Amino acid sequence: MTGLVVAIAFLLGASVRMVSAADASSDHPIYFLTDVIPELTKTGCNSGGCHGKATGQNGFKLSLLGFEPDGDYDALALEDRGRRIFPASPAKSLLLLKATSAVPHGGGKRMETGSASYNVLLRWIERGALPPSPHDPVLKRISVSPEQRVFDRTIRQEHLQVTAHFSDGTSRDVSRQAVYMSNEPEVADVSDAGLVTVQKRNGLFAIMVRYGDQITSFHGTVPVSERSASTDNELNQWEKSHSGSVVDRLLLAQWRRLGIVPSGPIPDHEFLRRATLDVCGSIPTPEEISDFEQDTRPNKRALLIDRLLERPEYASYFALKWADILRNRGKGFFTSMQRPGTARFSGWIRDCFANNLPYDRFAAELLTASGSQEKNPATLWYRTVRTNQDYVESVAQAFLGVRIQCAQCHHHPAERWSQDDYYGLAAVFARVGRKGGYIDVEVPTAETIYTSDEGEVIHPRTSELMKPRPLGGPDFELSHYDDPRRSLARWMTAPENPYFARTMANRMWSHFFSRGLIHPIDDARSTNPPSNPELLDALAQDFVAHQFDVKHLIRVLCTSAAYGLSSMPNETNQTDSQSFARHYPKRLTAEVLLDALVEVLDVPTSFPNIKGEFPVGTRAIDLPDEAVPSNFLDAFGRPARTSACECERTDAPALGQTLELVSSQDVHHKLTTNGGYVEKVANNGKQHSDNVNEIFVRVFARPPQPVELAEAVQFLESQEDRKRAYGSLLWALLATNEFLFNH
Repeated sequence: MTGLVVAIAFLLGASVRMVSAADASSDHPIYFLTDVIPELTKTGCNSGGCHGKATGQNGFKLSLLGFEPDGDYDALALEDRGRRIFPASPAKSLLLLKATSAVPHGGGKRMETGSASYNVLLRWIERGALPPSPHDPVLKRISVSPEQRVFDRTIRQEHLQVTAHFSDGTSRDVSRQAVYMSNEPEVADVSDAGLVTVQKRNGLFAIMVRYGDQITSFHGTVPVSERSASTDNELNQWEKSHSGSVVDRLLLAQWRRLGIVPSGPIPDHEFLRRATLDVCGSIPTPEEISDFEQDTRPNKRALLIDRLLERPEYASYFALKWADILRNRGKGFFTSMQRPGTARFSGWIRDCFANNLPYDRFAAELLTASGSQEKNPATLWYRTVRTNQDYVESVAQAFLGVRIQCAQCHHHPAERWSQDDYYGLAAVFARVGRKGGYIDVEVPTAETIYTSDEGEVIHPRTSELMKPRPLGGPDFELSHYDDPRRSLARWMTAPENPYFARTMANRMWSHFFSRGLIHPIDDARSTNPPSNPELLDALAQDFVAHQFDVKHLIRVLCTSAAYGLSSMPNETNQTDSQSFARHYPKRLTAEVLLDALVEVLDVPTSFPNIKGEFPVGTRAIDLPDEAVPSNFLDAFGRPARTSACECERTDAPALGQTLELVSSQDVHHKLTTNGGYVEKVANNGKQHSDNVNEIFVRVFARPPQPVELAEAVQFLESQEDRKRAYGSLLWALLATNEFLFNH
């Protein structure tokens, strides 16, 4: 290739000088991989919005962020008869003329003539536009200095210095060529030159730093600007009262760095409602509220968590959560034919949680499942998860907390994962065989899963036959008779695995604290660090030490003082969204909300019951799949279960939700039907004030405030139709945020 470039230059009358290391005494040699590619990345030329997208731009295509340098060299130096490089007069090369807008360029000006980036590309062309060579130094890692910083009123900026370390033992400053990105720009932003500037909001942030194919991060803390002695005193007092839990100790350490004080504790009735909703997906009854408030035992909250974990609703609620993740779904017109399978799979998940099956065994039994789907329900995971893409992305996201979708086509732009990792993991499932159990080729009903003698995965870019391997390698050592899935399960559930236990600990933290320590919960990468890494590591280590006991993990979380913090902010934590110095309210999920309406109004939901699948009294959290018709559940964010991402379940407000609460036939039926709670309370002969007290406890788990009591009684007394009046009162209370949210 180099010879061709030189020959062209010679024919054009150019005198091309091939520069050796000795010739370049004033500066280091220019290497395509470690000099040219980073400049193209810095200027955005190989970004997804420019020439790095799949189809390229205006006939010129580069690999995304330069992860395929050989192809990039061909595109720059050889494609279209080498029209982009002009060795006879390097400054007239189309590559430089376009980048500086000396000739029209759709991407606009990307660099100035004579700038540092310009000079690197110019010198590369002057020295022969050398291609990447196996003998060139390889970038091994990058480091950033400083690695972390606590900012205060006097320190509002920090200039990052990035050093690249190469395979030949050399290192150099690459701060100018590095790419920077803040994960919390409202807390701190970063310039193209690596200057970090703190904004007005306090909190935690990380700056992603990328050079070449290496990534590192800078971590910053921005405390409350006006920290007082009273803040330290309050934190000291909190420490004296709540130092027994590892959760509380490690959160407290972060609150000290941030200079914020946690909100106060919630009263018993709020804790009972919060915990019952979080553990069982149910609201507490008035009798449970009364009993709990009268309990004088000092450890009654811990005892409550133990009781909730033994209730059948606990297993049902977490089976619903994992049925979403594991994509237990029907399929359109054929849903009724697939319903026996979805019901069996849902029941198997529910039994795993009811029996407290260790989480490592749960994952291993699922991934290695073989046999008839009628006899081994764990194999039903393979009914929806069927392709290389399904296998890789579902396993990575559900059990390892990694979003690896990008690596199907190119190197992950913000992580280490490459196409080799993607297709190596796909090869683990290449020999999954299936037979029988079809209505037609599109609709599996009761297949048999087995390990086939044949099956392979070919790398789409290199045409290489991929060997089964975990993420990050190395290849599994396998004989022809080994099932690669078992090797994957052993690797994944090993105590030293860096992803498995942390992902589950983070997933459960998010469930009980409304936000993950890594957020989103299934996007663990170096550029999305945990808000409290010490805490996440401690939870993961404790989870492993207790043999992946899920109930133990829940007890650790729910018996911490932090779990019992109020959601009402104080002056120091009102902008906090990462350090859990207060509880973050969350809207009840669709099924939990529908069941809560049933519990308050005492009228069951009628689900379509053509084959007797859903008898009267069936709860929404016990439905086997997402295909059971319900406008209410769809309006409030029930997921379609097309991926392993919990993000499919939405809690964003929408007009359809208001319409369901206002005009839904189901809600109207529950408010007006004979024999329901509205009729009972209207006809019980009690004083309005007594009934209002009972209603508030039933709906909100608390008695009414004096003003609420007075207004409710006044409204009831103004109405002639007693049943209609109580229905309207309940309807109004059920539409409030206090009922719709777990707070």
